[in-house]
Amino acid sequence: MTELVFNNDLIKKYDKSGPRYTSYPTAIQFSENFTEEDYYQQVKLSNERNTPLSLYFHIPFCDTICYYCGCNKIVTKNRNHAQPYLDALYKELALQGALFKSTRVVHQLHWGGGTPTFISHAQMTELMEQTRRHFTLLDDDSGEYSIELDPREVNGSSINLLRKLGFNRISLGVQDFNPKVQQAVNRIQSYKETRDVILAARKNKFHSISLDLIYGLPFQTVTSFNETVDKVLDLEPDRLSVFNYAHLPEMFKTQRQINADDLPSAEAKLAILQQVTNKLINAGYEYIGMDHFAKPTDELAVAQKEGKLYRNFQGYSTNSDCDLVAMGVTSIGKIADSYSQNIKTIKEYTAILDSGQLPIYRGVSLSQDDILRREVINQLICHFELNFRKIENDFSVNFTDYFSAELKQLKEMQDDSLLELTQNKILVLPEGKLLIRNICMVFDIYLKKTAGQKFSKTI
Repeated sequence: MTELVFNNDLIKKYDKSGPRYTSYPTAIQFSENFTEEDYYQQVKLSNERNTPLSLYFHIPFCDTICYYCGCNKIVTKNRNHAQPYLDALYKELALQGALFKSTRVVHQLHWGGGTPTFISHAQMTELMEQTRRHFTLLDDDSGEYSIELDPREVNGSSINLLRKLGFNRISLGVQDFNPKVQQAVNRIQSYKETRDVILAARKNKFHSISLDLIYGLPFQTVTSFNETVDKVLDLEPDRLSVFNYAHLPEMFKTQRQINADDLPSAEAKLAILQQVTNKLINAGYEYIGMDHFAKPTDELAVAQKEGKLYRNFQGYSTNSDCDLVAMGVTSIGKIADSYSQNIKTIKEYTAILDSGQLPIYRGVSLSQDDILRREVINQLICHFELNFRKIENDFSVNFTDYFSAELKQLKEMQDDSLLELTQNKILVLPEGKLLIRNICMVFDIYLKKTAGQKFSKTI
């Protein structure tokens, strides 16, 4: 059973904002000085390394708006808006596909959004056909090909089609089954709608089913959220994400529709998190970290046990060696020693592709120090342990000399029983696992330069 300890005094002490480390450096460090030519240089390096590929497609459209959402999306009832966007996406697919060696196989593929199933069955089929035209996909069902679903947008025939197209993993947004909470955030979704999609996915032999919940939404209580979790456990998902709602109306206009007075207090949120965490662990789920839980047999749990877990823009991943080619507006990719993000508006995105160029808006080329610190953060956030000797062997540094200032900072955390420091490693203790972001932040050299930048709370 996962060891996890809630210490309210420590949680209050370390209650601060910080990055989620889906990348390091984080997107705040991306610069418009990163050019298309910089991207080509990274692709060249990527081809030399000949690693497997991962593809991400951003479909930004949503039929209705969920007030809590901080994603890059376009809310419209007009389905005709999808085709011009897809036509531009196919141009990007062709440009990107021409850059990478055809011998490099796509081990991971993900459609995100927005709501990817906003597009029609015919458009889904065409998008996958275009993808196969320009990249080498696996045909033996061994890849991790996943899609984010809104249960209100799909039915049995949709699930059947997605399986035939090659998808074998789905992620469903649930957030909360309580009608009052759903009304407050404008996401009306019945238990039956969700269950029907899951049953259809099981019938079609999807490998993994993941559900997303959010705590901290209007009108949520310990009791009401407990009822939602009971219903979720009846559905037996393979994975669960239980996210903390970050109310940032100054950053996300849609959140201004939420009345801050209706939000649960910090104490109530912590009580909700503690209850759901204990309940999921008692139900047999492993705590992966950073809001994520999985059955012991799920690939995430297995990868963590084997030391192969990785973190990327979709959260936790089992393929650490993939280069990520991201397509669509605002999408973020990782190629060789770089991150890059596409332009934010469809108008600009289309215009740039019409001119035959890649729609890169900004990015960053990583220094050796960035790569080293990224590995340190990844090991801690994925495995709750860091072996100094491994870092020294991989990067030819003396760990205690290189990170002498950071190790001094960690001594207070050691005194607070968040972690154990030895001559050879950092071991995160049960009291520290919930505060893993705080531990990782010690190794983030950019944080002091980004004081005042808005991040979500670490708990």
